[in-house]
Amino acid sequence: MTYVIAQPCVDVKDKACIQECPVDCIYEGQRALYIHPEECVDCGACEPVCPVEAIFYEDDTPQEWAQYKAVNAEFFDELGSPGGASAHGLIERDHPVVAGQPVRTG
Repeated sequence: MTYVIAQPCVDVKDKACIQECPVDCIYEGQRALYIHPEECVDCGACEPVCPVEAIFYEDDTPQEWAQYKAVNAEFFDELGSPGGASAHGLIERDHPVVAGQPVRTG
């Protein structure tokens, strides 16, 4: 099991979760953040600091955002398991589900 970042993160990217993650497994895409499912150690440190409540334990992800389990995993299909987000910085793309969402402003 792992944690999942869901739709409320899109166009917000507060990044408080990145600061709390002890294993550097939260990567930044263009419009959202993504948790690498193979690098996450299920500590849960990221969940309580998210100001928009976008992070869920995989089994607790609300049904309306259930597809984000796959979104987080599939984001890494090309990238693989690089072993830490900080070495990569901003990744200049998003999963198609995120990229296809209307841009949220304000």
